[in-house]
Amino acid sequence: MVKRLLGAAAIICGALGANLVVPAYAQDVAPSVIDVRLGKSGETTRFVLELSGKVEAKAFTLADPHRLIIDLPALDWELASDFVPAGRGLVSSFRYGLFRPGNARVVIDLSGPAKISRSFVLPPDPTNNKNWRIVFDLVSTPDASFRAAAGWPDAAPATPVATKPTPDVPSAKPVTNARKIVVIDAGHGGVDPGALGGRGTREKNVTLAFAKSLGEALKSTGRYEVHLTRDTDIFIELRERVAIARRHNADLFISVHADSIERRDVRGASVYTLSEKASDAEAARLARKENDADVIAGVNLGGDSDEVRDILIDLAQRETKNLSVRFAQTVIPKMSEVTKILRNTHRFAGFRVLKAPDVPSVLIELGFLTNSDDELSLTSSSWRKKTSQAIARGVDAYFAERLAEASQ
Repeated sequence: MVKRLLGAAAIICGALGANLVVPAYAQDVAPSVIDVRLGKSGETTRFVLELSGKVEAKAFTLADPHRLIIDLPALDWELASDFVPAGRGLVSSFRYGLFRPGNARVVIDLSGPAKISRSFVLPPDPTNNKNWRIVFDLVSTPDASFRAAAGWPDAAPATPVATKPTPDVPSAKPVTNARKIVVIDAGHGGVDPGALGGRGTREKNVTLAFAKSLGEALKSTGRYEVHLTRDTDIFIELRERVAIARRHNADLFISVHADSIERRDVRGASVYTLSEKASDAEAARLARKENDADVIAGVNLGGDSDEVRDILIDLAQRETKNLSVRFAQTVIPKMSEVTKILRNTHRFAGFRVLKAPDVPSVLIELGFLTNSDDELSLTSSSWRKKTSQAIARGVDAYFAERLAEASQ
């Protein structure tokens, strides 16, 4: 049995080079990933996925940055809670999680151009290991060869993005007494874990828990219709987050994140609004990091729309940007009452997720996972509740001010 599997994988690998498929098997119960291992022997780096059942795996490489992508069916990830991916050999780092419904993904950052020299499946061995293993052996290859083999396989569909056509860029919505629509965006998710705390806290989990808490705080007032861009641990492209806000005809878009920085003494929340010119070097660094989220998850950026990428050139967005700044200035004092905030709290940079032309939008950095005090707060349900309520009071004040102006 093992020899047959090895032979089949070798034929596939030889035919497709860097793009290969490990044989598929039918089963009723979704398997779990039990362990992920890296090994190095001579010039070969071995990457092993250990699973409770048999699955289909598709692998391909992408350039700039150099990555190996492994696509799998939806899986449960039963790795230890303190598991932190580490690099070795040709693998500098890797991440994993749900990429889209029914599709899990492992994204491996390569330390240099590499190719899959062979891949194979090992079935359970009752005397040694009761789990299935998918093995990928990587070896160095010339950069020109890597680039020639890299690319999206024909069978790999682009992530669906349901954007509605917008031939004319509208202005912000008129202010009325109707219930306001607020879209809350939990940053990162699925295969994109975001920042990592000293205790192993993942940003994607912090943001999802906070987004749900903020949503409940707003709903409890009875004044808002609330939508979340995601309510599970799944990856969503940046342009799709913008599209969700626009499809709901949102009056306000709030994206929540948690930062990381080399200086572990830095702590506190901050609020960002959109500008092509960053307020400082740290804001520019953060924007670059957040804007790389799609690259981190191994997304085909070929279909990225000019609407998202270049919308700032449209003068119609000026009103929306001004309203975003007003909300930031309104919510910061409310947050300062209950949580630590950074000095110069309101900052700005070119965040792609804030580029809806007709929806006032802010990105709230709740704190720094690299600071031990902030990490404790970010994982505290009591802190989450009081900070969510403070932001909700900021939302109330913002819309009350706008309504008062509209009635004059």
